[in-house]
Amino acid sequence: MGRRGKKKGRPVSGWVVLDKPVGMGSTEAVSKIKWLFQAEKAGHAGTLDPLASGMLPIALGEATKTVPYVQDGAKIYRFTVAWGDERSTDDLEGPVTKSSDLRPAEAEVRALLPKYTGVIMQTPPQFSAVKIAGERAYDLAREGETVNIPAREIEIGRLDVVEHSADHTVFEVECGKGTYVRSLARDMGRDLGCFGHVSDLRRVEVEPFTPRDFVTIAELEAARFGAQGEDKSGSDDGGDVLDAPIDFDAIDALLVDTSAALDCLPQIAISDDAATKIRLGNPVIIRGRDAPVEAEEACATARGKLVAIGAIEQGMFKPKRVFAG
Repeated sequence: MGRRGKKKGRPVSGWVVLDKPVGMGSTEAVSKIKWLFQAEKAGHAGTLDPLASGMLPIALGEATKTVPYVQDGAKIYRFTVAWGDERSTDDLEGPVTKSSDLRPAEAEVRALLPKYTGVIMQTPPQFSAVKIAGERAYDLAREGETVNIPAREIEIGRLDVVEHSADHTVFEVECGKGTYVRSLARDMGRDLGCFGHVSDLRRVEVEPFTPRDFVTIAELEAARFGAQGEDKSGSDDGGDVLDAPIDFDAIDALLVDTSAALDCLPQIAISDDAATKIRLGNPVIIRGRDAPVEAEEACATARGKLVAIGAIEQGMFKPKRVFAG
């Protein structure tokens, strides 16, 4: 008897700006969202550690093509540094490796902030996803190896003290791609001579999304299964999509449009005829008094719907990445 093939899911597209709870891994979150929407494909724009909470943008369908633009966006974190202990993972997960009875005064902490603002060099944590000779640093660290991870350039837009007490300081940081908040805690603790680690971490924003876009697992489940939040569609282990018809209108209404990820690009409005040509891979002449003549990347839309990302050269839009209508 032949094995019944798995159904692919729905061709639904858009962004889920998930308020990820503590304890859930990023991969687990993507699987959960993909199952709730019964989507064909899904991916996230920037890992968030299981011990961290907050914004995890998850792309469905055609939105996966816009993930790099969100990954490159600025991020805002609010985090607490516990002074006195350095840990192997630079957060609560790992054992204590160094300790001190010293505790910094608020003035000492504030005096340190300029050193960690602007373009700086930062060494990622031993337990990080950085690849060393083809292997993830965290895999090597779990095997007991101490790896030499080279420092790299990152950008900190701002670093503020939100609250200070004897043993803890709460910070808010706006930073660029590749920044490790755990490394900030480790390095500030060393500079202050008291050691430190992250005891609480929440990602507040990932450009272009804001907290207004947040949606929780509970809200998604309520929309998917009704007010009782009852699962009537089978297990959530990524199994087959059942044949019973389901109304997805309520949960789909919680999606952020795919085009929101491309607010950073020039927006070009085109006609339906031009959209048809572009979707076939053909360049079109850009008309309109305000249309740019040259642009390395631009976003073409028709009737408010995303058509393509492309380059504008000598007044012509040349598609690079086309989106389904």
